[in-house]
Order: sequence, then structure tokens, then C-alpha cells
Amino acid sequence: MKLTINPDIEHAETLPAAFYRQKENFASHTDRLFSAAWVLAGDLNLFQNGHNVIPVNLLPEVINEPLLLTRNDQHEVMCLSNVCTHRGNLLVDKQGKHKKLLCGYHGRRFALDGTFEYMPEFDSTAEFPRSCEDLARIPLKKWRQFFFVGLDARVDFDSIVQALEERVGFLPIENFVLGETKVYEVNAHWALYCDNYLEGFHIPYVHPGLNKLVDFDQYKTILYDYCNLQIGYGKDETLSFDLPADHVDYGEQIAAYYYWIFPNLMLNFYPWGLSLNFVEPVSHNKSRVHFISYVHDEAKKAGSAGGGLNQVEMEDEAVVENVQRGIQSRFYTTGRFSPTQERGVHHFHRLIARFLSV
Repeated sequence: MKLTINPDIEHAETLPAAFYRQKENFASHTDRLFSAAWVLAGDLNLFQNGHNVIPVNLLPEVINEPLLLTRNDQHEVMCLSNVCTHRGNLLVDKQGKHKKLLCGYHGRRFALDGTFEYMPEFDSTAEFPRSCEDLARIPLKKWRQFFFVGLDARVDFDSIVQALEERVGFLPIENFVLGETKVYEVNAHWALYCDNYLEGFHIPYVHPGLNKLVDFDQYKTILYDYCNLQIGYGKDETLSFDLPADHVDYGEQIAAYYYWIFPNLMLNFYPWGLSLNFVEPVSHNKSRVHFISYVHDEAKKAGSAGGGLNQVEMEDEAVVENVQRGIQSRFYTTGRFSPTQERGVHHFHRLIARFLSV
């Protein structure tokens, strides 16, 4: 399927319905999009209790790439393949504290940086060891306490960090305390969930509670190369950020900064902390949404735009699942974009078309 999205939003059409409903291309499309991006792999909380080796299965339902996060005595973290270079056995199946990485199949041993060290019964093997006996090292990026891996990344991670730091850099994010974690099963294509997130157009119609707290008339979307930001301005009674004097939005009543990072990560900043949403593709008609909260000030949840997240999620799921059913219709092909309210969705669709065309 060749996808083309007109760069002029006033003339553009949305992704065709076939993109969301085709089972045949789902796995290949998702692999190409996520491999090209920097995908969230975890945070520093993984290394609690002295653990220094963490297995991570990247998008198990689609990419299913077994990886390892390892941390040395200098607290440096790297990402390695979790596949032994002898016969392909998985090296580590649960997090723990290790001095070495030892394969339980034939005893091959690696250092924590993936360097091959020893293999029994290979003394007479010619031209051994080769350089490929080392575990593959996967590019890893870090922002604050969060780790991102890039299997074949073609996205500028530094530009994403710059966009984040511009608005939320004043917050002590690495000191936020890990809070509640929830997982929601959504009967819809992962990109439909992102489409819904990327516009505030639906707020007055779908989220009556949130609409009482956020001033829809001031709602703003800012586009960057590989991410975008929606700014929710609070109404008079809504708790807002106490912004420093040198902040770009100083003097404004900002209730929320909603960041989306291509292709599937949402970082929602509120006066009380951060709600992280990670949309995991499962199939062409099912997704798994991970909600993780990081609390800065629990007392500020009351009266905040992020105080009723579960209710907002239920409302979002209902409308997204409705759309999933609707796009199966033989009478629906593509839609058009609101030039004022759906710039974020248009941006997302252009990125999808771009990365699937190479």
C-alpha cells in the first residue's frame, strides 16, 4: 500500500481506512515504523534492589525483539541483544544481579558489556572467536530517568529532548516518585488511539469533566519534527503550573503539557506530576495501553486537569473502539482534517507515510 499525505493540511486527506483494517500488512508496517523510531524501554526504577541486568522484550506481539539492559559498577547503562551468539538461546529470562552473562544452554560467557569471554569445548575451533561472537549492542538514549532504544533509528532524538526541555525542563522529573501503573486493553488499531490523542477537537464532545477544567478556546498544538505538544490552558478554578520567570509561557495559566513522541509515546505533565502512556500494538484491531504515573505532589491532583485520568481513558476507549468499528464500513474511505484543530493528526499521518515509503 502506497501512502501519500498532502503536506498542505487544507487540501490533505487522512490515512485511508485500509491502513487501519488490513491484517496482512499490519506486522510489516508496525515493524518498519517502530524500528525507525526511539522506543521507550524503561526507566531507572528497573534497577532497584541491586538489579543490574534487565530483560526487555520490545513490543512482544509485533517486533518481539529480546533485549537486555545492563548497568555496570559506574552506573552506565547499555542495551544488548539477549540472544546467545552460539546457538541463539535466550540468555536471561528475569531481572537480577549478575557479574557475568552465562548462557544456560552450553555455557558461553559474556561480560556485562556484551563482550564474548569464554566458550567450553571450542579450543580446536578454527578462526575463533570472531568479532561477531560478542553480543550485538543496540543504540540506547537516555532522557532524565527514561531509556529509549533504536533498532534502526532514523529519528533525531536530540530534537525531541530539546522540545521537551523547552517547556518542562524546569521540573525535577528524575525526582518524581513512581506511582500507579495500569494496563488497558483497547479493541482498536494502535494508530487510531494516537489519532484520538493528537487533537483536542473532541474534548467538548467526549470529555465533559475535562472540558470543565481546560479552556478549549485557547487549546494550542505546537509541531516539531518527530513530536508535538498540545497545551491545555486552565480555566480560573483549575490548578495550573507555577512557572519560573524565565519560562516561555510565564504568566499563562497552563494546566497541562501533553507531549506525543513518534510513534506511540505520550508524556502528560500536570502540576502534580507525569502520566506516561505507552501504546503497544497487539494486532490490527487490538492495542494495549500502559499508564504509568510519576508523582511530584499528590496533593495537587484534586482540581487538576490530570485528576480524573481513569474516566478520561474510559471515554477515549469508547470513542476509539467506535471508530474501529466504523472504519470497517465499505462506505468510508478517508476523511479530511480541520486545519485549526487536527494539525497533530495530520503531522502523525505524514510521518507514517514518510517512514513507510522508504
